[in-house]
Amino acid sequence: MFTLSSTDLDALLVLFFFPFVRILAWVRFDPLLGNHAVPMRMRVVLALVLTVAIAPILPAAPQVALVSGEGLMVLLQQIAIGAVLGFSLRIVFGIVEVAGNFMGMQMGLSFATLFDPINGAQTPVVSQFLVLATTLILFSFNGHHLVIAALAQSFVEVPVGSTLTAPGFAAVAHWGGVMFSTGLHIALPVTAALLATNLTIGMMSRAAPQLNIFAIGFPLTLGAGFLVLYFTLAYLPAQLDRIWLQALQAGMSAMRGVAGQ
Repeated sequence: MFTLSSTDLDALLVLFFFPFVRILAWVRFDPLLGNHAVPMRMRVVLALVLTVAIAPILPAAPQVALVSGEGLMVLLQQIAIGAVLGFSLRIVFGIVEVAGNFMGMQMGLSFATLFDPINGAQTPVVSQFLVLATTLILFSFNGHHLVIAALAQSFVEVPVGSTLTAPGFAAVAHWGGVMFSTGLHIALPVTAALLATNLTIGMMSRAAPQLNIFAIGFPLTLGAGFLVLYFTLAYLPAQLDRIWLQALQAGMSAMRGVAGQ
């Protein structure tokens, strides 16, 4: 007769429960699946499916009781590791939103907003357009496969039961600081073109004061902004590919710091 002791039951639960918590924390902070448009039930089902697929290839988990102080610490560690990886990827979309805000403000479209399901707030239409384009581009070069592979690799490099430390959070903060400079670099072509357009409009108003600067300036800045944005979109996939790989590397480095060996 096949029987399970309490020790065997704890070992079986630890094998699946702690990886499930880490993956669920990642799903909660993931920029694609962590938005309000994805039902919570779908996130839990996805985390469960990934856990069942990844658990058989994971290294041996520590033998700890789930209902204990040590089990609680391991649980908090898994939440922190999954959240670090998800947040480092969310910063990529923050970079795109910063670039869209720069462009929209220069083009005079900062007043035009749409509801953003990722952040649950109103964002400028240019930012929303770039976020949707980023999502499609990431799926086109299998960015979601890279994330799942990094998530599985995290259990090898940062196994369950590592000790919580502080340097990983500093690494996430440093990666977040890169968001503003990178977003400005993405928006630089449109911003430079609109700066030249505004200087031209200013010289026109000085040469012909009778011109209605508001009636002429807004269509010119809007048209120039969309024209330059159209040509710069061809270079966006290569930049997003590089930024996405940097985000995965930053997330892995931060997880190693959060959970030191």
